Amino acid sequence: MTSMAAVENILVVRLSSIGDIILTTPVLEQLRRAFPLARIDYCTRAPFVPLLASNPVLSSVYTPENLTDVRHYDLVVDLQNNARSRSMVRGLKSGTVKRYRKQNWKKVLLVRLKINLYGDGYRSVVERYRASLHGLVPDFDAPCVLYPSCEDRAFAAGSVADDGVPVLAVCFGANHFTKRYPAAGFASVISMVTEARPVQVLLLGGKEDLSEAEKILAALSESARRRVRTLVGATSLMQSAALLERSDAVLCNDTGLMHMASAFGKRLFVLFGSSVREFGFLPWQTPFELFETEGLGCRPCSHIGRATCPEGHFRCMNDIKAERIAEKIVETLNRGSR
Repeated sequence: MTSMAAVENILVVRLSSIGDIILTTPVLEQLRRAFPLARIDYCTRAPFVPLLASNPVLSSVYTPENLTDVRHYDLVVDLQNNARSRSMVRGLKSGTVKRYRKQNWKKVLLVRLKINLYGDGYRSVVERYRASLHGLVPDFDAPCVLYPSCEDRAFAAGSVADDGVPVLAVCFGANHFTKRYPAAGFASVISMVTEARPVQVLLLGGKEDLSEAEKILAALSESARRRVRTLVGATSLMQSAALLERSDAVLCNDTGLMHMASAFGKRLFVLFGSSVREFGFLPWQTPFELFETEGLGCRPCSHIGRATCPEGHFRCMNDIKAERIAEKIVETLNRGSR
């Protein structure tokens, strides 16, 4: 292993996106433990800087536009490993460079030919990130972490009723259609949960999710709608994080907010459509229940998601029964209230 004294300045690179960046935070903890006196900087795209700005492990968070080559980095950890990140790293004064091995060819074989070379055991992306440092630092198992500010937490406190009723956050968005459970399905789950027991429901998402939020609300009964507060398009990244921190359970698609909730150890109810566990994006070190339609020959149809179902039936999501999801959520909330 590299001498501790030899590494004084470290740069970690992950340019996007929300979930992928959150999944790098255990690696930051691993680097801090291995190099307790080193300066650790991070480079990401501007929209994602707030996810890291308050992380106590980091000295500075840069964007590709303001990262300079003034400082020499003894170690660069490129967890993006694409053409842009490799070009950027080549322009730096750096010593050792370690890169995340994506093994995209395995994804291609699984998506296109349904040949699974990932093996039987699940391996998280976090473990794959850590493998890039194998032989350089000792293994160290850490959770994902986020650090909302006092202002973010005050916003969340003012947005959630402090009446002892459990909070269910519903993160219904996703960048691609095949990763989104239908709005009618979310409405059915919310209706069944609110009928079964008292609960506060928070709808969380970005401005791009507003139309889907309207569909969910329109499908709810008046009584169910009274239990729902929508903050869709009205929160910053870290305000959303603080709201998830205050939640008791989270219902979510395979999305960045799922990983955001995992950073607070929340109980997750996760919906996988075109996603499959082999890609490594199950929640990290937090309890979760996975809902998926197994045995479909068309799954996965993509490793990132598609704008439409290639087969036209969308069974991967449509066949997941809202009753089963609601039952599991109610069971969990009832256990928590005893």
